[in-house]
Amino acid sequence: MSKAEGKAVETRSEARTILNAYRSVEFSISSQDPAFQFRIRDISPSGVGILMNKSSRALAYLKVGKVLDMTYNPENGKGAPENMKTEIRHITYLESGPFKGQYLVGLLVKNGSPENQE
Repeated sequence: MSKAEGKAVETRSEARTILNAYRSVEFSISSQDPAFQFRIRDISPSGVGILMNKSSRALAYLKVGKVLDMTYNPENGKGAPENMKTEIRHITYLESGPFKGQYLVGLLVKNGSPENQE
């Protein structure tokens, strides 16, 4: 590790508790369909998101502003999953980069954890 890497300073104005505490999120679009599970991604200083393939059945169900009950699975596999109301903030098609051709879905936890209460 270089000196620069060892001296990195956290510059975010908000703690990344969702990203640090949870590995994935899952939700169902209907009682007849199985739950969809997606890895949580770090997408901005105050948000997290998930990547979806354009052929995902879940993508057609999601709309910006929709609030869903989502289950957040712990990062380390220890502890119980936590259910939280989560708003779809944006759905962005990625035209370049390593995830080109996929959709990035931005999430905002509305309640469920103390640092994110409405």
